Amino acid sequence: MNKLSLEARLKAEVVSFSGKVCLYANDFKGNVIDINADEKFESGSCCKVFILAELFKQVKENRVNLNDMLQYTKENYVVGSGILRAMDYGVELTVKNFATLMIIISDNIATNILIDLLGIDNINNTCNDLGFSNTVLHNKIDFDKYEGLATTTPKDYGKIFERICKKELWSKEISEQMLEILKNQHYNTILTRNLPQYYLDSEDTGDEELIYIASKSGSMDTCRNDGGIIHTPYGNYVVAIFTKLFKDPLYYSDHESYMYGPKASRLLFDQYLTLQGRFK
Repeated sequence: MNKLSLEARLKAEVVSFSGKVCLYANDFKGNVIDINADEKFESGSCCKVFILAELFKQVKENRVNLNDMLQYTKENYVVGSGILRAMDYGVELTVKNFATLMIIISDNIATNILIDLLGIDNINNTCNDLGFSNTVLHNKIDFDKYEGLATTTPKDYGKIFERICKKELWSKEISEQMLEILKNQHYNTILTRNLPQYYLDSEDTGDEELIYIASKSGSMDTCRNDGGIIHTPYGNYVVAIFTKLFKDPLYYSDHESYMYGPKASRLLFDQYLTLQGRFK
């Protein structure tokens, strides 16, 4: 390999990382970056995108209505990310609002409510039907009962975003609905940390929104992952950056995964803009 190729430079950016970084990216111009992208990872909350895909599949099949009401009960309680655990039991929201909470603030209770609605087997069968054979939801979120949640790979994760980006996941309209939810995701721990913030903040700058991110991150003791669609004036690209085997399992903003992963994301971003819509 050329020592200054894009792949070589990506590896050089994370050479001092204590764990392992695997990456998948596609510029939709025939250039795919694959750095151990078939390696299996604990997904963390990244599995919630596959749950969202199953939800919209059942909506398309008229098995679920996004306007149906669901209730948060004591049986649904689980610790971890989200806001519902701070609310009283009995809160009722639409299916769509539970799905929105599951994605934009990674609400674990909303996730479990949707898993009960959709069925784990249905979620896994759909992943397999879509060609994501390395993606499996093992159980609901319950940290007292289970150590893990789900398994996936950077490639599988990147490819579900490819389907959404190309508006081929179930239908153009459904892909656009999913995209709008993912654009509002709050925890861009890896993909956007090192990107020029000016371009991501049109509300405050008053400038035109030139760049947006539609993504979902996921973190557990064993992983720190992020992936999604980067929209630019030159087009869109998809990237998934997963990390594991790091020395420090604690959660804080300067964790090494949140330092080295963003370096890789920025390198891809700069390359894509410099070449006006291509990695190579």
